[in-house]
Amino acid sequence: MEEIWEIYKGGKWVVSFLTFSIYFFVAASFVLYLYIVASRNKKIRRERLRVEYNAEIEKLLASVIFEDVAFAQIKENKSFLVLFDTSFFREVLTESLINLHKNYEGIYAEKLEQFYKESGLIKDSFRKLKSLKWEIKCKGITELAEFNIKEAFDKIILYSKGRNKTLKITAINACIKLGGTRGIVHLVEHSDPIDDWTQLNIIGAFKKHDIGDTKGIELLLESQNTTVITLGLKLIKELKLTQKVPFVAQLASKATNTTIKYEAQSILQTLTV
Repeated sequence: MEEIWEIYKGGKWVVSFLTFSIYFFVAASFVLYLYIVASRNKKIRRERLRVEYNAEIEKLLASVIFEDVAFAQIKENKSFLVLFDTSFFREVLTESLINLHKNYEGIYAEKLEQFYKESGLIKDSFRKLKSLKWEIKCKGITELAEFNIKEAFDKIILYSKGRNKTLKITAINACIKLGGTRGIVHLVEHSDPIDDWTQLNIIGAFKKHDIGDTKGIELLLESQNTTVITLGLKLIKELKLTQKVPFVAQLASKATNTTIKYEAQSILQTLTV
């Protein structure tokens, strides 16, 4: 009888476990379904709002660029203030500002930069730097760099020394745009290897932003980090900095690392032909 009772209790436990598992699976599936539906509806709603917002933003920015309408006049419109109070509207507005700023130069670009500051969107960008999410930090860095907010340089350069590769590259590129070679001279003391992808991004940033003042690039050749030295040599070669030839020649004569010596000699031949 005892054995039968034990078997019964064991069977009852299995049935209870299976019943619980089924209910749990059904409940989890239902919750997941609700989450998917809610996410999809939210996405659809945001896209609909984006279309509506873009129509308003186009008129707004056209008046800023071509009619010299100041933000002080714009904020007198109560309906605009209601929209401007929503974070998603400001997000779409900032995106539109960036897209326009990339396509305009001179006085038009300056008007957009002035609107970015006067409207307080610049504060949103600075707040993003404090986010715990690296992708939001990247967004804030990109916005501040696009609008040439040079006072953000010291904050951004801190992220160029971090571990997250994407955040690091974004920060270095922004620092190069805002401060030229000031954005990379700190790499002289950098102890971690700088991979080829990061090096290519740094070189690309120098070419993209057409940095005229290259003073300080030669300092990279004095680093104890061979990848930093390699970066310095690549910059000198790709930017055709013939004025840096004496520094490359000095490196070629004193380098103990065979690879570095060969790279320096190769660049000397390229730049002195």
